[in-house]
Amino acid sequence: MSATAVLPEATPETAVEPPRIEKVSIIVSKGSLEGIYPALIMANGARMEGIEANLFFTFFGMDAVVKAKQGKIRVATVGNPALGLPTLLGMIPGMPAFVTSQMQKKMETLDIPPIGEFVQMIADSGGKLYACKASVDMFDLKQSDFVDCVDSIITVGDFYEMAAGGEIIFT
Repeated sequence: MSATAVLPEATPETAVEPPRIEKVSIIVSKGSLEGIYPALIMANGARMEGIEANLFFTFFGMDAVVKAKQGKIRVATVGNPALGLPTLLGMIPGMPAFVTSQMQKKMETLDIPPIGEFVQMIADSGGKLYACKASVDMFDLKQSDFVDCVDSIITVGDFYEMAAGGEIIFT
């Protein structure tokens, strides 16, 4: 004879609503297509749900918001096991450009905007964009090197203060 547990049925009086996420702060540290898009998709999704979204671009992730680099972001073909390419094939000249163009074509059919347009769309929806001061200093950048929608250059301490009370996501 087996015992079967019977759980009480949830009613409006007994149902517990999970806490709603009010704010996300997303750290963007990778400068490849597959490193930047997850952060943009998460930030856009947050804004669509009415969630405050802050993007903190650091190290090579800043390429997404640096004017001179934004349109040159590629898929990392060497050492990227998700592609299913042997490392040697990823090193063939032209392979990163080919794989990137194939990925961009697929994203276009899914109506996923290019990085520059996506970044602007997030800013226009109220998302905040910040560049990491330490990385800016390391790469000798200044505010004028960034696309106009970057709100400011902040320190890690400023980031933590701004992120307080929300979820922090590292992509």
